[in-house]
Amino acid sequence: MRTIISFIKKGLLPIMCLILLFSSCDNFVDVELPNSQLTAPVVFEDMATANAALTSIYSKMRDNGLLSGSPAGLSHQLGNYCDELDFYGSPQTSTDYFHTNSLSAAKNDMKDLWTNTYNQIYAANAVVYGAENSVLLSTVNRNQLKGEALFVRALLHFYLANLYGDVPYITTTDYALNSTVSRIPVTTVYSAVKADLIVSLDLLPESYVSPNRVRPNKYTVRALLARLNLYQGSWDEASNDASAVINAIDLYALEPNIDAVFLKDSPSTIWQFSPALNDTNTEEGSTFLFTSGPPPMSALTTDLVNSFLPSDLRRTRWIGAITDGVSTWYYPNKYKNTLTEGGSMEHSIVFRLEEQYLIRAEARAHQGDLIGAKEDLNRVRTRAGLADTAAVTAQEIIAAVLQERRFELFTEHGHRFFDLKRSNNLTTVLSSVKPGWNDDDKLLPLPASELLLNPNLNPQNSGY
Repeated sequence: MRTIISFIKKGLLPIMCLILLFSSCDNFVDVELPNSQLTAPVVFEDMATANAALTSIYSKMRDNGLLSGSPAGLSHQLGNYCDELDFYGSPQTSTDYFHTNSLSAAKNDMKDLWTNTYNQIYAANAVVYGAENSVLLSTVNRNQLKGEALFVRALLHFYLANLYGDVPYITTTDYALNSTVSRIPVTTVYSAVKADLIVSLDLLPESYVSPNRVRPNKYTVRALLARLNLYQGSWDEASNDASAVINAIDLYALEPNIDAVFLKDSPSTIWQFSPALNDTNTEEGSTFLFTSGPPPMSALTTDLVNSFLPSDLRRTRWIGAITDGVSTWYYPNKYKNTLTEGGSMEHSIVFRLEEQYLIRAEARAHQGDLIGAKEDLNRVRTRAGLADTAAVTAQEIIAAVLQERRFELFTEHGHRFFDLKRSNNLTTVLSSVKPGWNDDDKLLPLPASELLLNPNLNPQNSGY
């Protein structure tokens, strides 16, 4: 094994090592040196090969990462960890451990979640380095590559901090540094996330550089900044960042047809992953849809389904039902096609405009702008076929926004889990539905194997 950073410095890092970075290594600091034709300098002196190195990261995020629509992604795992999904699949599997609140630091699934994410961060750092040191690429192209890679690095660290608490913030491909890195406080991680996003914001254009919004632009960065500031309680900044996205009316609008929100050309989409093949759809469809009962994997909890008003279009259009004549099971029907049916009609949406309206509504309520907060909240409710909110006070509006987020964002990348956590309602809600739930369960365990490799990552999160 040799380190990637030594290959970069010597000009020996092959393009296949970049494009296949995560699948070819067990640890995010090491990778085998395959036989290949192109060295690192060549990769980042041609925009086609540089783009291939960058877009391969999105492929890995789509297929194997936290944001994957597969059963191993957060949409499915955290849906089972909180109160969105019930699990009907095989016992002693990763989702069963989430659903039964029996996570273990020793399980390979915990290692995969951690190492896959840091592999992707590592690859993003390689792109940052390559873009910064490119000689032949134009300034515009270097900025695009670096801006996207910094956004990816920030996004993944943001999720890691919300899952694990204190985590390392990796900004290099130097093995010697990465192998002994320590965890830093969540507040420091958030500061590093914001710093990366501010640089990314300055580098990326407002327009999209590829069709179907599959490469992040300046407004994608603002969307993440809005979420970060919301989580930090920085209400002014959260409102301003969300407003920047909402006001980009030449690019974005709420899709009026609720059945079309998750189609690949929806005007409310800010950023999405393209499918692996041109004629396929999303992993989410294959993960959540089923045609007979009992469900082969997961189904929506009856508590969630019954929480919707009967007139809510999200209840009638985004939730499907299957019955065997005795029992009825419900499934998320946001993505309406499995991976191989119907041609390529749906992409996996990561950021969409509806969240920005709800971010601004919550932030405005905290700021005392109750009229503006209700206007934003009602925009989302109106599209769902509901009357305006009856909330009056700031506290009532904030509670109504959190409830609306549950209905609007269910089974999307763990929003429900993170909302319960940041509003200090996680234990209150889940202690009655999850066996043995307590405050320690708000964080996932760090993989035991990583703690053995690098004792600086200790101590383990409490409860594990």
